Amino acid sequence: MELLSNLALGLETAATPANLLYCFVGVFLGTFIGVLPGVGPLAAVAMLLPVSFYLEPATALVMLAGVYYGAEYGGSIASIVLNIPGTPSSSVTCIDGYPMARKGRAGLALFATSVASFFGAIIGVLVIVLLAPKLAEFALLFQPAEYFSVMVLGLVAASIVSSTGAVRGLMMVCLGILLGTIGVDVNSGETRFTGGIPELRDGISLVVVAMGLFGVSEVMVSLRGATQSYAGAKLSWRGFFPTRSEWRRSLAPALRGSATGSFFGTLPGTGQTVASFVGYALEKRISKNKAEFGKGAIEGVVVPEAANNAAAQTAFIPTLTLGIPGSTTMALMIGALMIHGITPGPRLISEHPDLFWGLIVSFLFGNLFLLILNIPLIGLWVRLLRVPHYYLYPTVIMMICVGVYGISNSLTDVWATLAFGVLGYVLRLFRFEPAPLLIGFVLGPMMEEFFRRAMLLSRGDPMIFVERPGSAALLAVAALLLVFSAVSPKRVFRSVFPKE
Repeated sequence: MELLSNLALGLETAATPANLLYCFVGVFLGTFIGVLPGVGPLAAVAMLLPVSFYLEPATALVMLAGVYYGAEYGGSIASIVLNIPGTPSSSVTCIDGYPMARKGRAGLALFATSVASFFGAIIGVLVIVLLAPKLAEFALLFQPAEYFSVMVLGLVAASIVSSTGAVRGLMMVCLGILLGTIGVDVNSGETRFTGGIPELRDGISLVVVAMGLFGVSEVMVSLRGATQSYAGAKLSWRGFFPTRSEWRRSLAPALRGSATGSFFGTLPGTGQTVASFVGYALEKRISKNKAEFGKGAIEGVVVPEAANNAAAQTAFIPTLTLGIPGSTTMALMIGALMIHGITPGPRLISEHPDLFWGLIVSFLFGNLFLLILNIPLIGLWVRLLRVPHYYLYPTVIMMICVGVYGISNSLTDVWATLAFGVLGYVLRLFRFEPAPLLIGFVLGPMMEEFFRRAMLLSRGDPMIFVERPGSAALLAVAALLLVFSAVSPKRVFRSVFPKE
């Protein structure tokens, strides 16, 4: 009964005209931006984050969430039609989606993507409804020591899944933490790392860092290999609907992909890319049609899309209930909540039940909008990909600068955004991913605050972090992750299962 009453409260919040409108706007713009190769959900949310400042907290979160999972879906369109992944997680969809398009079955691939995405998202929402309140109740037992340790775990998890290596990921996390300490220390009143620049006394804005690292730098990276326009591709709608055999082949993979995505989405710092790759690898391992993978197997489209969208939904579980970003984009969601004066964590559900349950129910509306929107608009997305780069990228830069300036009417913020864009570009040239930096930037100040509280409670004794069982367990898991990342998985596998 309590669950039904909570869902009724969420429906009452999500079904208001304003929230429905902004949910629709969010998924539309998210899909629009997600289709652009290399931009992705992080840049999409970063670019539209300033708009949310002028909205009510629930409406802002509904819109940004729509942008988030809309961009995740949009990335699969370019993957299938042009073999250009719009997002990192949709790169798996290229493996079988593009071969299907070359066989004249792009319509089937896009239809399967829409249905699998919707199916995975619904499974993810069900997991949130059942798991999030219980996790929040458990987290209420946390004290500052446990909060500090769970943030350490989140930062470690975010760093070791970096595609460029755990060491580089840890370096980026540490740099993000250092950037997060810039400004006046709220406890001592001392100015830290401002370099004598008065504008830095209040610290660096999250929007400036995010839009620079993931907006400006993405454009700069894309321009390196840009041609005048993307290659055209004719879309064939022959065989639009799956056959009865293809429906049967898709059901079990969709379930397995949704389960994989739901699991990895709840782990702080992993995100959709890991879920998509793992889901595809597992399906290829157990499928009866192994020979078809990579040549246009429908399972190869269904599994990564179901996993991707399930993970996109369940990433909100650690974000909302623990205050730990379930993915890089979730770090921006935490920033959006904090800007509106709402602290994510165990008390969010009890203190703001209308916002929490309204956001969860809005996922159902948003994914339904995506299902209805995507099929008629596929032609539009394909034409968008043919826009010349010399029109497209200056427009993106202009939108970023206008958005940053509109927050505080400060030209300093605009220049800082461009500077972070150059920094992000240089980091990518040397194979450093900026994503862990953003997570460190968001969690660093929070981790420092909980460290201070824990030390006050223990009268300066650092043993509190290992004497409390919950804190010790979380730190042990973080240490195990670091050890695992330092040891080659192939070497471990061969030692356990040696070749005969």
